[in-house]
Amino acid sequence: MKLNENGDVDKHKARLVAKGYSQRHGIDYNEVFAPVARWDTIRTILALASFKGWCVFQLDVKSAFLHGELNETVYIDQPQGYVKQGEEHKVYRLRKALYGLKQAPRAWYSRIETYFIKEGFEKCHCEHTLFVKTEDGGNILIVSLYVYDLIFTSNNEDMFVKFKQSMMKEFAMTDLGKMKYFLGVEVIQNEQGIFINQKKYANEVLARFGMIDSNSVKNPIVPGCRLSRSGK
Repeated sequence: MKLNENGDVDKHKARLVAKGYSQRHGIDYNEVFAPVARWDTIRTILALASFKGWCVFQLDVKSAFLHGELNETVYIDQPQGYVKQGEEHKVYRLRKALYGLKQAPRAWYSRIETYFIKEGFEKCHCEHTLFVKTEDGGNILIVSLYVYDLIFTSNNEDMFVKFKQSMMKEFAMTDLGKMKYFLGVEVIQNEQGIFINQKKYANEVLARFGMIDSNSVKNPIVPGCRLSRSGK
């Protein structure tokens, strides 16, 4: 179940997952590292957009790992319940990456990195999930990638409209509109600026410890409480 920012079920998902734990290094895979966006980068983009008065938008890639192309030769068994009668001895050879494979995140990153470079984006040398595209007249488009979730902002509407159209043509995408829920953080965009909070997470913590009905206070510590190094 995939939940939204209110904790309600947004949609149900199912996928075929490979038994990556049985892979052997040097045979079934080599490199597996794939960069992901740091929260420092995401917060910086939000701060810049808020300061400039830009909107931040969000895209979700459907079955992202399936877009990654494998360089290794990988075989998997036929999934239980879907074994073809009379051909039980046969296996599948994977041409594309599959969820569960150790190299799947890297294969997907390599695929989308190639796309960004082809589209004229420049990759940040110290944050490999940050891509920037500039045009004449000071127009700029900033994209940050966290596995298969993308956020982007721009000072030119034509740039981000063309970007969305190009992405949807290249990949199967879900347009989530303005960024409002990303990696467990709720994002509110209005005329006053951009604000982030973790209301859903906080409520889950309170519920876990039986404090959901406790009285709230505006200060983060009990008034008059004195802390010492000894912890007493």
